[in-house]
Amino acid sequence: MSIQGIDLEKVTAWLGANIDGLTTPVEFTLIAGGRSNLTYLVTDAAGTRFVLRRPPLGHVLATAHDMAREHRIIAAVGRTGVPVPRALGLCTDEGVNGAPFYVMSHVEGEVLDSADKAALLDPSLREAASHHLIDVMAELHAVDVDAVGLGDLARRDGYIERQLKRWRSQWENSKTRELPAIDEVEKRLSAHVPTQQGVVIAHGDYRFGNCLTDVKKGRIAAVLDWELCTLGDPLADLGYLGVYWSDGPSSALRANDPTPAGGFPTYASLVERYARTTGRDVSGVNYYVAFSCWRLAVISEGVYARYLHGAMGKQDGIDLSTMKLGPEGLAERALDAVRRLV
Repeated sequence: MSIQGIDLEKVTAWLGANIDGLTTPVEFTLIAGGRSNLTYLVTDAAGTRFVLRRPPLGHVLATAHDMAREHRIIAAVGRTGVPVPRALGLCTDEGVNGAPFYVMSHVEGEVLDSADKAALLDPSLREAASHHLIDVMAELHAVDVDAVGLGDLARRDGYIERQLKRWRSQWENSKTRELPAIDEVEKRLSAHVPTQQGVVIAHGDYRFGNCLTDVKKGRIAAVLDWELCTLGDPLADLGYLGVYWSDGPSSALRANDPTPAGGFPTYASLVERYARTTGRDVSGVNYYVAFSCWRLAVISEGVYARYLHGAMGKQDGIDLSTMKLGPEGLAERALDAVRRLV
């Protein structure tokens, strides 16, 4: 049996030699839902489960899928109170699998990435889970970057300026068509960059859909998908969460957002809770919501381009025509948001 993206013989041998507690042979299962790095469930001969992450197949943008960097981040964050899987091993020898990969512990929990998935979380626990989601974000932003060895992960200042430059470059390298809204939003955002409030570990993709939730307790069991993590402005994560939060039918715009199911607190109440917990000024959070819509439009275009060119391997049920509309909708939402700011 073969599985795309895994050299069964070589990877199995590497796992047996390098991952404590793993017993070969192993079985690999591609975990559905990932649209960037490929994620596999690894089940060993004793039934113990692990998780392996590797870059997409085929051509990818330079620095966009740095396995060593992602492994370093979760290993460092794992020494704090922020819930993350344990980093168990990193392979940088491309002779093993054609690309670097890393292995982490498997954490039980549910990825709440749709309104249907919200049904797994009892309505009586939805507020508690939301509050814990924001509290974990605040805890991440309270980590001393130097104490955990991430002080040199990235530049500390000019986060928004750096991000605007980075994602403009990504857009030019991955776009499949012209979207004038992308250009207009970038100009407006660049003209009104807010003052950065300190430096934190900014996750970059923080939402229910990138966490494992313990649905029995209404708590976050682990934060996943650290590939966009950097040092930067704390309000970027807070604004990004607003892109994935519904306060009613008119704002339910993301299919991978569980909150349209109802029973979740308002986004404004989460912003207030974050402000109370951290003491930060959140009055400018709407700028970061607009920025996050724009950035996500660029990211979504890159994902669409990779699927279009086959870099994500064969995955059934992917509707490319719908995926193509995603960046367009986000760009227009960003444009509407940024016009209301200035």
